[in-house]
Amino acid sequence: MDKLLIGAHTSAAGGVHNAIYEGAKIGATTVQLFTANQRQWASKPISDEQAALFEQALKETGLSHIMSHDSYLINLGAPNLEILEKSRSAFHQEIERCLKLKLTFMNFHPGAALDTPIETCLNTIVESLLETKKLMQDSSLTLLVEATAGQGSTVGKSFEELGFIVSRVKDHLPIGICIDTCHIFAAGYDIRTEAGLNKVLQEFDEKVGLKYLKAMHLNDSMKGCGSRVDRHSDLGKGEIGLEAFTHIMRSSKLKTIPKYLETPGGPEIWAKEIAWLKQQV
Repeated sequence: MDKLLIGAHTSAAGGVHNAIYEGAKIGATTVQLFTANQRQWASKPISDEQAALFEQALKETGLSHIMSHDSYLINLGAPNLEILEKSRSAFHQEIERCLKLKLTFMNFHPGAALDTPIETCLNTIVESLLETKKLMQDSSLTLLVEATAGQGSTVGKSFEELGFIVSRVKDHLPIGICIDTCHIFAAGYDIRTEAGLNKVLQEFDEKVGLKYLKAMHLNDSMKGCGSRVDRHSDLGKGEIGLEAFTHIMRSSKLKTIPKYLETPGGPEIWAKEIAWLKQQV
């Protein structure tokens, strides 16, 4: 049987290797982490020493399929040229850090249209991604577009928008999608029942392609289906409910996909949620 890949977004405070050890402490088999301060434009590259400590932590714990989450400041579809340039530079630097650490995935929010048409924003995102082609050449890293809740002017709220990006990038870059359960629920995709989940996965397959679904963020939602409000809840404490996560864990289509908690409860709650999720299989 394939190893069950389940974890959380753990803290890299004091060094990226610490996120791996925190993952092991809570019973995770994979983790997501920040490789740098996600609220600052300026960031340092990963040193040889940091990379060595990270590799050692992976060997000691057996964790795999590690995913980074890029900076919240980055907007690859920004209409403002100064912000776009800063975003593209920060995005390139994040890729370089991921490559140094030999990570499997780099997850990113696609961007926000602000005062421009959605299609203009999507085209700018595609251009931004294609600029990384040389950097990504012969790389084992896969870039993952995160499905969004559609709050404000953010794009990536519909499978059509995600499919647009993937279809224009897939022949040039290793690209995939990370579905966040809170985000897609808030965007209007009702996954509360087994039938609902299957319907949503079928639509994803039609609009994007299930082979591009590479990872999931498992979060309950404080707000209702179609609310377009991105507010995470601990599993079973929100509008999605525990039943949905049982169906996700038992779905043959989602079985091998790495799953990362971003629930607000923190390590103590994550340990309980990971144990519960494992029991659902």
